[in-house]
Amino acid sequence: MRESLLAWFDANGRDLPWRRTRDPYAILVSEVMLQQTQVDRVVPRYLAWLQRWPTAEALAAAPAADAIHEWQGLGYYRRALNLHRAAQQIAGCGWPEDLTELPGVGRYTADAVACFGLGRDVLPVDTNVARVRERTGEAFDAGCAQALMDLGATVCLARVPRCGACPLAADCPARGRRYEPLRKQGRFEGSFRQRRAATLRLVAAGARPVAELDAPALAALERDGLVTVEAGLVTLPGRERPSAETS
Repeated sequence: MRESLLAWFDANGRDLPWRRTRDPYAILVSEVMLQQTQVDRVVPRYLAWLQRWPTAEALAAAPAADAIHEWQGLGYYRRALNLHRAAQQIAGCGWPEDLTELPGVGRYTADAVACFGLGRDVLPVDTNVARVRERTGEAFDAGCAQALMDLGATVCLARVPRCGACPLAADCPARGRRYEPLRKQGRFEGSFRQRRAATLRLVAAGARPVAELDAPALAALERDGLVTVEAGLVTLPGRERPSAETS
């Protein structure tokens, strides 16, 4: 199965910009952006982010407000704040041996950075990798990571796998099976997530009086450290407040 998988990947693997680097910081940026966000939306934002902040040190030196502002459109803004905090930790102390010590980095992200950026012999197991392993009954090794991700994303799909196009179908015990639809995330339109995002966009455009904003959404953003409330004004963290003369 390993040989068949890698041969398929050589011919069909996706050409993604983060696959052209071994820089652990660039890998970390890509993995954090890819959490909850589709690949085609991430690619241009990843390239723009690295052009602006090509190193962890560059990002660490920037205000958190700039990172949050740059993240607009990707959603789940805590990721931007955690990425900024992780960059500060890396810039100050270097890469920890246990990457889960970095803010916002869980087991999968730690393993992905270790494998793709630091050359460690560990297989990062995301949803796609787990699905292929479960259906085939094969463990696979770290050298198969990117191939497994692509196979799970494009062929071994969650509900109706494309077994006719799968290089592993001949030996796969799950060949031909269909699966129940997965529970979908609640609609964004009209949700509290939308209210949070709308409130954060207003603050990102400039300091706002508390009274002008959605109070529950503002409270949630403040709890997450995404906004700062002081003297009745709301700003992004690290952003200079308007002076008394200009406010």
